Amino acid sequence: MPDDPKPEGAAAPDSGKEPAASSGAQQPAPQPAQPQSEGAPPAPGEEKPAAAPAAPAPPAAPAAAAPQKATAAAGTRPPAAAAGAAKPAAAAAPKAPAVMAATPWESELTQALKEEFGEQILEFSSYVGQNFLVAKPDAAIPILESLKENHDFDYLVDVTAVHWPEKPEPFEIVYVIYSFARNERIRMKIRIPEGYKPHTAVGVHLTANWLEREVYDMFGVEFEGHPDMRRILLPEEWETFPLRKENSILKMDQHWVQENLGIESGQ
Repeated sequence: MPDDPKPEGAAAPDSGKEPAASSGAQQPAPQPAQPQSEGAPPAPGEEKPAAAPAAPAPPAAPAAAAPQKATAAAGTRPPAAAAGAAKPAAAAAPKAPAVMAATPWESELTQALKEEFGEQILEFSSYVGQNFLVAKPDAAIPILESLKENHDFDYLVDVTAVHWPEKPEPFEIVYVIYSFARNERIRMKIRIPEGYKPHTAVGVHLTANWLEREVYDMFGVEFEGHPDMRRILLPEEWETFPLRKENSILKMDQHWVQENLGIESGQ
């Protein structure tokens, strides 16, 4: 049979090689290589491409303070300040002074004193286990005498004072009395106005001598009938009474300090 005519444009087969198909079959045109999708396995016989180098890590973010510093250097406020930075919380108001929660004091001693002095004693109270009575100023010395002679309170431990400038009777004189026989301590208080001179207790208790002088030295309260009413801690030339509330600790007698100690200030 005669050979089929060769299609026009077909390439002649190489000599010595078998044709890929029968002489009458037409070979398909070669297809261009398709790129492999990422992660797809390579075709058989192909070499696996080398792995792409890892992407470099992004640079570390600059510190938060850096932009603000740059902004401030440029003459503008940082965003937080421009928007209005949060203000610190206002300081809490000081607490009001605690009210003295005293309870009534009732005993054989209070009953006996009520019967003896009646309305001269204004109050019998107890505060955190400390018993006290409040008396009228003129009754102070008779009460001390009765406590000593009739109830064994024979030791005057202390005489002190408290200054309440806002009260109509700004001074409170406090007598602390102790009984060795009873092993009991009580207090007696009297309230006096400015300029009032309570009578001295030296005739009942000799210890009142120095104790009343200290009250005078610190508060300026004088005791009527005291045998030696003068300062005991501060120099006689000192011009103020340090424990009065109107006398600031920063405004003591600077003149005396400068003249007698040779220094500018005692503070």
